[in-house]
Amino acid sequence: MQFGLFGGARTKRGDGAADSHAYDDFIAYVVEAERLAFRSVFLVEHHFTGAGQISASLTLLAYLAARTRTIRLGTAVIVLPWHNPVLLAEQAATVDLLSGGRLDLGVGKGYRASEFAGFHVPMNEATDRFDESIAVIRKAWTSPDRFSHHGERWHFDDIVVEPQPLQVPHPPLWLAAGSPDSIRRAAREGYNLLLDQLGSIDLTIERAALFRDECQRIGRPYRPTMIGATRALQIVRDEAGRQAAYETRARVVRTIGDLARGGGPLLPPERDDAPLLGTPAEIVLRLRRLQAGGIENILLVDPAASIASLQIFASEIMPALSGVYAEASQA
Repeated sequence: MQFGLFGGARTKRGDGAADSHAYDDFIAYVVEAERLAFRSVFLVEHHFTGAGQISASLTLLAYLAARTRTIRLGTAVIVLPWHNPVLLAEQAATVDLLSGGRLDLGVGKGYRASEFAGFHVPMNEATDRFDESIAVIRKAWTSPDRFSHHGERWHFDDIVVEPQPLQVPHPPLWLAAGSPDSIRRAAREGYNLLLDQLGSIDLTIERAALFRDECQRIGRPYRPTMIGATRALQIVRDEAGRQAAYETRARVVRTIGDLARGGGPLLPPERDDAPLLGTPAEIVLRLRRLQAGGIENILLVDPAASIASLQIFASEIMPALSGVYAEASQA
């Protein structure tokens, strides 16, 4: 099994000094994760929330590229309907170059109506805008010569995108998906798959199997690490800590709700097996269930982005699942 991080820094609107500290703390968190042999970090993109979520994920990844050496740097996801695809192709290729070929570009259509409204982008155009943008990005990264594009919404004449990404033919593309149709599409169109943090263990295993089976059906080589399963991390030591974790989990579920869950019943926290919530021994049992179902790449969402939790995870949980991590965490 391999492990990464998912999420990003949280800032407080109106306090620039506090914002700076929040980013500094998150950067230290990622640097420590790399030392502990975590394999990746995937950053979200959100706008206009008032909750201080990351808005410029590629900018932060460019800084992390200079502060790290081995951890892969991902977006989860950049919402293509809001971006000029050529500018995005240039920015992403620059991060790939600066990081020594460590970029993973996760893309999506978006799901928050308030963000579409803020950008004055009709939400009912999200799919068409996504399809055209990803076509332009692929062309920008793979065209041997200058190219032109004239589509429904974007027009470019005689352009070449510079720099070229370091990874050939381009950085891995990841798609956030939950419905059967979108999971099959991810497999058919060459994406890796990002699964949300709210799906139950059984649902997550079912979705992974659907992706794997579609890859096999079309003759696409499959590896378990092509699926990133996001899981909340909440380590507890006693019953008081467990109740506090349940309350935090309930807030997350209410906030995200159907928008990210992609179906299935909403369960009370004490019956919800999606998060890695519990003692280290209990978390190991949940991870082993996921591993038995073919899930090998776990992306951790820690509501507190706690270095202490990372260290506990590396010393008490990773060794139970992989000797490689046990050795790396002691280095």
